[in-house]
Amino acid sequence: MDVSDLVIFEAVSRHGSMNRAAAELNTVQSNVTARIRALEDELGVSLFHRHARGVSTTPSGRRILPLVARLTKLLADVRTAARDDGAPHGSLHLGSLETTTALRLSPLLTQFARTYPEVRLAVTTGTTRKLLDDVINCRLEGAFVAGPVTHPDLHQETVFTEELVLVTSRQFRGLDGLKAIADLKTIVFQAGCSYRQRLDSLLADMGVITAKPLEFGSLEAIISCVSAGIGVTLLPKGIVEPAWQAGRIAVHELPSNAGHVATLFVRRHDGFVSSAMTAFLQLTRSRANELPLASLEPAAV
Repeated sequence: MDVSDLVIFEAVSRHGSMNRAAAELNTVQSNVTARIRALEDELGVSLFHRHARGVSTTPSGRRILPLVARLTKLLADVRTAARDDGAPHGSLHLGSLETTTALRLSPLLTQFARTYPEVRLAVTTGTTRKLLDDVINCRLEGAFVAGPVTHPDLHQETVFTEELVLVTSRQFRGLDGLKAIADLKTIVFQAGCSYRQRLDSLLADMGVITAKPLEFGSLEAIISCVSAGIGVTLLPKGIVEPAWQAGRIAVHELPSNAGHVATLFVRRHDGFVSSAMTAFLQLTRSRANELPLASLEPAAV
């Protein structure tokens, strides 16, 4: 079995298209099609359903996908380990929550880039659910996610602790008034966001009935909608400070058991920890206590 055939299989499965996979792999569609058919003949199963819109992965294909990801990552780790001497270098692809990137990582990434210019660092943002899936399936080498996390394949360590606050318009006066709002709207990131899940649980525990959430893809869009009085959201205290200081929003502190969340760095137990990864984690740990959240005054209630 040729590993390059498995790489092609993974690309086709991810794109749902032979043509788009060929473009990514800098080859022609006929070559991709032929290699997939040869792999199917060797395995004795169909890996894709062909249809007018492209292809979809069969149950057999979905079962081998995680193994393919681990195998290709292992081979990449072999190449990296063989050359990983001297100063940190090479590529490092990490993931992070958008809030963590905005609040915590900007100065850290700047310092890392200056200290280790030979490392090609890329950071992809996403929800906790998406980032965990990408780390588990070897698409990312590690990621900053919101805890708690329980998965047998993952190593995790707490790097930051965030204080969460309920964010509302300035006209809103306190948590006690939530129940009086008919079909309260929540302004949130897409499904899979841990802050969204915490907000849903918080409101449910308070007996607050909510309407269908409004989903947005950026922090600024969420804060703007909350400022306009469209709904409420739950975010780290430090991330909303500029809007609070500018008088755009109000913040409401939560009980300690609901208002704190650990930000974890997760990576696969079986992944090779390169010198670039080691240097990044050492810098993260050293800077963790130097990056305090800004202090906000309690909101009026």
